[in-house]
Amino acid sequence: MSEKILIVEDERSIADILAFNISRAGYEPVCAYDGAEGLRRALSDDPDIILLDVMLPEMDGFEVCRRVRESGSAVPIIMLTAREEEADKVLGLDLGADDYITKPFSMAELMARVRANLRRGSMTPAPAAGDPDVISVGELRIDPHAEDVFRDGKAVGLTHREFELIYFLAQARGRVVTREDLMNKVWEFGGYGDARTVDVTIRRLREKVETDPAEPVYILTKRGLGYMMA
Repeated sequence: MSEKILIVEDERSIADILAFNISRAGYEPVCAYDGAEGLRRALSDDPDIILLDVMLPEMDGFEVCRRVRESGSAVPIIMLTAREEEADKVLGLDLGADDYITKPFSMAELMARVRANLRRGSMTPAPAAGDPDVISVGELRIDPHAEDVFRDGKAVGLTHREFELIYFLAQARGRVVTREDLMNKVWEFGGYGDARTVDVTIRRLREKVETDPAEPVYILTKRGLGYMMA
C-alpha cells in the first residue's frame, strides 16, 4: 500500500501539480484547499505526511500545525510558504513542523524532502525490556520502535523529526556533532535546508526531555561546534 500524502494548498493549480508529481512518484495524494478542511483530513484520513501551506483561508497553516500536534499526532509536516522571514520559519518549527520549504521550490527538492521524512520505522506502544535498540541515558529510555522517549514509563510525546534527532545524538553519545552533519544525517537533505532548523528542533527537544531546558543535562551545546548527548 502506497503512503498517503495530504496536500493542504489553496491554490488549486499548485495543488494539482503537487498531486501529479506525488502520484507519479508512487504515493497517494489527498488534497485540501483550506485550513479547516486540511485539519479535518489530517485528523481523520491518517496521512503519512502533510505538505502544509502557510497562507490558507479559514485557518492558516500555523494554526493547523499547532492543532495537529495538540491532537497527539506525530505525522511529519513540511510547511510550504512564499514567505522568507526568519520569524515565520522559526514559528512553524516551534509549533512542531518537521521541515520548511520556501516557494518557489524545485519539485526534485520537495520530493527529496518527502522521501527523507517518510523514512521511519514502525510504531509500537511501549519499549520492550532488554531490547538492544533501546538506549538509556540517565532517566531517559530512547525507543526506536515506539519512536519516542520514555521517562518513568511515560512517553514524552516526540514528533518524528525530534525523535530522529535525539536517537542520532544518543547513538553518538559523548561525541560532538555539527549542525551540518545533523542536517545531512538526520534530515538527509544532502545540502538542502537551513541549519537554523536544527537549533529550533533542539530547543523543542529540550523542552520535552530536560527538567530545566535552560540548564540542560542531556543535550549539550558545544559553542561554535554543535551538539552532543551527555
